[in-house]
Order: sequence, then structure tokens, then C-alpha cells
Amino acid sequence: MTAAVGPERRRERLPRAARVRHRKDYLAIQNGGRRVAGPNLLLFALSGGGRIGITVSRKVGGAVLRNRVKRWIRECYRRRRPDFPADLDLVVVARPGAASTSQAVVCKELASLARRLGARS
Repeated sequence: MTAAVGPERRRERLPRAARVRHRKDYLAIQNGGRRVAGPNLLLFALSGGGRIGITVSRKVGGAVLRNRVKRWIRECYRRRRPDFPADLDLVVVARPGAASTSQAVVCKELASLARRLGARS
């Protein structure tokens, strides 16, 4: 038996319109956009509607680690969305070191890279 979801529990998903969902969009952002790099993340940006896409390769680790890193990035973007440029589509590529750091470090680095991109636009 599942517990009823009360009014105090709201849905905290990232809406579909806020996600890059198609391969052609990922490739357009990665090949045609600007790039900034940090020790754990690469961030690509192209003018668009303020969406985010996340890529974590097997170099980062097994499925559990890859999914954890994706959750960290998604959660950081969802909670700090006003800090990100609203007119840019972003693709975040996790580097192998991302899995061995903490969520706070990854989030701080993502926000810093986004600020660098926002300053350039």
C-alpha cells in the first residue's frame, strides 16, 4: 500500500521543456556553441530556450556512479535555476573525476562555469 501524497509534497521534477532531449540538439550545442572547462565538468552553451542536457560517459564509472553524477547535476540546476543564463541551452559533460568528488563540489563548479558563460554573452 502506498502512502497518499499530501498537498505539502509537491513535484520537484525538471520539466520536459527544460531538458535537451534529442541527439541532434546535443550535437548542435556541442559543435556550434561556446565551451568552458573545469576540473570535473565541461559546459557547452548555445543560444536557445534555457534547457540543459547531461552527458556522463563510461569513463566516469559504472552505471551507479554515472546516474549519481547525473542526479547531482540535475538537482543543482533545478535548485539554482535562476543563477543560470535563461537564454542559453547548456550541455554538461562530466569528466572522470566528477564521481570521486562530492555533490557540493560538482554543484559549485557547475554554477561557476555557468557564471563564466553568462559573463561572456
